[in-house]
Amino acid sequence: MKIIKRDGTIVEYNAEKIKKAISKANEEVSRKEKATKEEIEEIIKYIEELNKKRILVEDIQDIIEEKLMEFGKYQLAKKYITYRYTRELVRKANTTDQSIKELIEGESEYWNTENSNKNAKIVTTQRDYLAGITSTDITRRFLLPEDIVKAHDEGIIHFHDADYFAQNALHNCDLIDLEDMLQNGTIVNGVMIEKPHRFLTAMTIATQIITAVNSSQYGGVTVTMTHLAPFVKESYDRFLKKYEERKFSKEECEKYAKDDLIKEVRDGVQTFQYQINSMTTTNGQAPFLSVCFYLGETEEYKEELAMIIEEFLKQRIVGMKNEKGVYVTPAFPKLLYVLEEDNIHKDSKYYYLTELAAKCTAKRMVPDYISEKKMLEYKIDKNGNGNCYPCMGCRSFLTPYVDPKTNRPKYYGRFNQGVVTINLVDVALSSNKDKEAFWKIFEERLELCHRALQLRHERLSKATSDVAPILWQHGALARLPKGASIHDLLHGGYSTISLGYAGLYECVKYMTGKSHTDKECGREFGLEVMQKLNDKCKEWKEAEDIDYSVYGTPIESTTYKFSKCLKDRFGIVEGITDRDYITNSYHVPVFEEIDAFSKLKLESEFQRLSPGGAISYVETPNLQDNLEVVLQIIEFIYNNIMYAELNTKSDYCQKCGFTGEILIDENLEWYCPNCGNRDHDTLNVARRTCGYIGSNFWNKGRTQEIKERVLHIDNKDDE
Repeated sequence: MKIIKRDGTIVEYNAEKIKKAISKANEEVSRKEKATKEEIEEIIKYIEELNKKRILVEDIQDIIEEKLMEFGKYQLAKKYITYRYTRELVRKANTTDQSIKELIEGESEYWNTENSNKNAKIVTTQRDYLAGITSTDITRRFLLPEDIVKAHDEGIIHFHDADYFAQNALHNCDLIDLEDMLQNGTIVNGVMIEKPHRFLTAMTIATQIITAVNSSQYGGVTVTMTHLAPFVKESYDRFLKKYEERKFSKEECEKYAKDDLIKEVRDGVQTFQYQINSMTTTNGQAPFLSVCFYLGETEEYKEELAMIIEEFLKQRIVGMKNEKGVYVTPAFPKLLYVLEEDNIHKDSKYYYLTELAAKCTAKRMVPDYISEKKMLEYKIDKNGNGNCYPCMGCRSFLTPYVDPKTNRPKYYGRFNQGVVTINLVDVALSSNKDKEAFWKIFEERLELCHRALQLRHERLSKATSDVAPILWQHGALARLPKGASIHDLLHGGYSTISLGYAGLYECVKYMTGKSHTDKECGREFGLEVMQKLNDKCKEWKEAEDIDYSVYGTPIESTTYKFSKCLKDRFGIVEGITDRDYITNSYHVPVFEEIDAFSKLKLESEFQRLSPGGAISYVETPNLQDNLEVVLQIIEFIYNNIMYAELNTKSDYCQKCGFTGEILIDENLEWYCPNCGNRDHDTLNVARRTCGYIGSNFWNKGRTQEIKERVLHIDNKDDE
C-alpha cells in the first residue's frame, strides 16, 4: 500500500508510524483512557484490510480518530487530534528550511535546472531564489486556500510564479511604451532622464529603462525598434548640420553624414546588445527581453528602422563571445521579425532583410516570425479592424484594445496580470475515458483555475502607482499620479489574465486513442477542448470585465513535475505517462514523425484558439548551407500561422573547440561528440525549450523531451 503525503510525495505504508503516533497521544491521558496494544493492532488491521493501492495520509488519520471514539477513548481521540494539529503547525512553520539548505549547498537538481536562463550558483540568482522561497512559503500558508495549494502540489493545476506572489505589486509581462518614455522623458531611480537627441544615447537609455522595468515585475518584456527609429533621423540631422557648418558641398555633407550614421547605428546596436547581456536584474538574470522588428509600424521612419533591423541581424549572426573568446549564441534579446507585404516576396523592397533574417535563424535560432497577414485576420478590435503587434516576452499576446480616449488601437504600455494552468492530462485520466465524466471534471478544474486567477487579480488590484514608479507613474505602462490605484488598468481590456493549458496531445490520445494530429476524432476532440477553454474565458470576462484569455503555457520545469504527479496518481499508462514530460500546450508531440509544413498547418488551427499566447516551431538540422529551405518555411509561416520559429543547433565545446550539436546520451547526460566532454561548465549549449532560448541546461524531464525531438525537415532541396 502506498501513502500519499500532504506534499504529494508517495511513500510505502508503515504500520510502526501509526503505533508511534497513538503511543505519543497515550502518554497524555490517564491509564483508563489509553489504547491497549490489542486496540492499536485492531486499528492497523482495519486499515490494512481496506486493500487500498493508495491512500491519503489524512484519510488514515481520520480512520484512527473514528476508531478511537468507537472504543470510547474520547480523551485519547482528543489528544490525538491535538497531536495531529500540532504536527501540522510544525510542518507549515518549517517549509522553507530544506529548500534553502538545498539551494545554498548547490546540490539540488531542482534549483540547478529550475530556469534554463539562471545559474543557481551565482549569488545574485541565489538571492532571488531565497526571496522566492520565502514568498512561496507565505503564499502557501497565508495567501492561497488549501484546495488550490493541494491541487497545485498534485499537479492538477499550476499556480505560476508563487515565488513572486507574496508581493502584491508584481505582474507578469508587458509591452514597454518606449515611445512615451523616450519622447517625453522619464525617471529612473529618482533621476530625471530627458528626451535624447541621438540614436546612441537613446539606445543606452532604452537598456536602462528595460532593466528597471524588468526588475519591477517577474515576466518578460518586449520593446519595438520602431520607437528608436526617430533618433536615427535625429543623429543624421546632427551629422549633416556638422558638415554643413564646415562648409562642405551638399554631396559631401550627405555622404559624410551617412557614413557617420552607419557607424552610429552600428555602435548603438552593439551597445544595446552588450548592455542587455551584461546587466543583471533583481530576478538574478539578464533582462528577459524581446525586440520587435515591424516595418509596418511606421511610414515616416521606415528607412531608419530598416537600418536598425539590418544591423541587429548582422550582429546576431556574428554572435557574442563567451569567456573563451569564441562567438556563441546568446539567449537574449529574443528577436521578433514581422513578415509583411514589404518583405515577404522576392520583389519586395525589404526582402533583403528577410534573407538576412533567414541567415540569422539558420545560425542563431532567431528571429522568430510573426505573420502580419494572419494577425490581421485573428486580432479584430471593436471597430472591426485587424491589428498586428508583438508578443510580450516569450509568447503571451494581448487582446485587441481600442483606447476609449482616442478611439485608436493601443498595445504598448499594456500588460498581463498572471497565469494559472490546467493540466489537461490529469482531467482525462481522472475521467477513466468516460466523456461525460471528463466534461464534469473539466468544469470543476476550470473553476479551480478561475478562483486562483481571481486571487491573482485581487492581489494585484491592491497596488498603487507608488510601488513601481517607473511602471505606473513614469510611462512604461502608465502616467498615474502618486498614490493612485492601478485598479482601472486591470479592467476593461487594458490588461489580460491568462488561463494556461498543458498536455492537449496526451489528453486527446487517452480519450480518443488518437493524436490530435488525426484528421477525424482526435482533431475534433482537441478543437472541442480548446473551444470550451475559450468559452469559459468569454463567460468570465463578461461577468467581471477582466480580459481572461487562453494561453498555451510554456511549462519548463513544470513539464517534469506534471509528469511525476501523473505517475504518482495514475501509475504508468502506456503512451500517456510513460515519459518524464508532458507535451507543451497544443504542440504535436516531439517524437511524432511529421514534416514541417504539415506541422505548422495543423497547429495553426489550435494556435488560433490560443489568443492569449502560443508559439509553434519546427525542428531542423543545420541549414546554414541551405537557406532556400529556411526561406520556404518563412513564406509558409506568413501564409499559414501567426507565430512560429525554427529550432537549429549552434553549440560549442570549450575543451576541444568543437562547434555543432552537443548530444545527449541514454542517461540524459550532455556530452561533446568530438572529445566526450561532459562538464556543463565548459559546454555552451543553446536550445529553445519554451519559446525562448535557454543556455543553463534543464531538468531530466525537459532533457528527455529535447533528446526525443525528431527533425521536421531534412537537409535537401525540394525537388
